[in-house]
Amino acid sequence: MYIDHVKNIKGIRLSAPGILNATKQTLIGPAHGWEGWVMRLFTLTAEGHTPRHSHPWPHINYIVSGKGTLFLNGTEQTVEAGSVAYVPGDAEHQFKNAGSEDFAFICIVPEEGDV
Repeated sequence: MYIDHVKNIKGIRLSAPGILNATKQTLIGPAHGWEGWVMRLFTLTAEGHTPRHSHPWPHINYIVSGKGTLFLNGTEQTVEAGSVAYVPGDAEHQFKNAGSEDFAFICIVPEEGDV
């Protein structure tokens, strides 16, 4: 069994080409007993974004707070708190903060996708 609170989970500031103002928290994964999967919380502050990229694994997303956009397969869609999305493997995608408040979303990937 594993129980914690997001406020107690250390965030890692992401720094790589194409990333701006992004933090990742690993909420649950193999280290907590969930073998094969990882649930992460990404927070993008004002003007923040993930890189436009693709990879072989799929992921599912739930928007926790704020407003943003999800570029997926050539189309940009508006997303906000309560939105859900499925990004198939090998699909080009990018999340961007579209507001002044934090844009946060849960992202669940297979373990090999937590890089």
